[in-house]
Amino acid sequence: MADDAYDRELAAALRAGLVRELIARGELADPRWRAAFEQVPRELFVPYYYVGAPGGYRRRSRADPDPRAREAWLTGVYVDEPLATYVRDGELISSSSQPSLMAKMLTALDLREGHAVLEIGAGTGYNAALLAHRLGDAAVTTVDLDAEITEAARAHLAEAGFHPTVVTGDGALGCASRAPFDRTMATCALPSVPPAWIAQSRPGALILAPLATGLIALRVTDAAHAEGRFLHTPAYFVPLRGAAVPPLPDRSGIPWRLLRNDQFQFLLAVSRMAPADALALWHDEGRPPRDRYGLTVAGDRQWAWLDSPDGPWRWPLDREFSPGGA
Repeated sequence: MADDAYDRELAAALRAGLVRELIARGELADPRWRAAFEQVPRELFVPYYYVGAPGGYRRRSRADPDPRAREAWLTGVYVDEPLATYVRDGELISSSSQPSLMAKMLTALDLREGHAVLEIGAGTGYNAALLAHRLGDAAVTTVDLDAEITEAARAHLAEAGFHPTVVTGDGALGCASRAPFDRTMATCALPSVPPAWIAQSRPGALILAPLATGLIALRVTDAAHAEGRFLHTPAYFVPLRGAAVPPLPDRSGIPWRLLRNDQFQFLLAVSRMAPADALALWHDEGRPPRDRYGLTVAGDRQWAWLDSPDGPWRWPLDREFSPGGA
């Protein structure tokens, strides 16, 4: 019992410290999101996670009988880093996103009271809990492909006192039974935007999703059209499972310093250009950051662009989604 009390006190102190860190970095300016991060206990959603170790991963757990190991687990929960939560055959399947990135994405959703939100990629359930804290359980639907993930997320949410709708299914197909949505938020990387997400959105809705190491914020016009720009921030997520991700261009011959340049990597990913052509464009256009790029969806056509959807630099995505996504 004494150990449990100590763990609760330590968790509260660590949570408060993380919130202070996020505020100092310019996140959580909205007091409603600040309250959510202060009051939703992340440790309930990551009872264990994995850290890199020689030859693979090492597990940290709140069930560890060693108090020092348990303290290391709890301290890691409140570090501003993503946590690997589901590893299968050595492959990372699911994770709990970096809190500062979660704060950026939740802020970018521009939520209003009464909004209905669809989250693609339930993960641990922590993000759904933050949404439910802000909007209420009835407003939040979260979807994931794997029943083991959704069962765990549902249990974590219940332990924390939240009961949003948790669906096991193909995230690329959205959730028609709960539509229409005012906001759709994906926490898995995409090769293109699933048409179902647009079709299940109200006119004027916002879709926020990781694509090509960036975050695209699409404003929906109608059931077949949406357009928007990428946010400035980089974003790396576990891919939407079941969706074929096109291979990146051959990077041989590109100087290592450029391969490490995040903005150049983004251009390679979003355009799928030959590296030499991408390098020439990148220099000619003044090394453009992510927020100079955008995406247009018009029926079965999707294209990324630089500066303007009608400008000279456009790249069709030409990807179709089939059942089997996250």
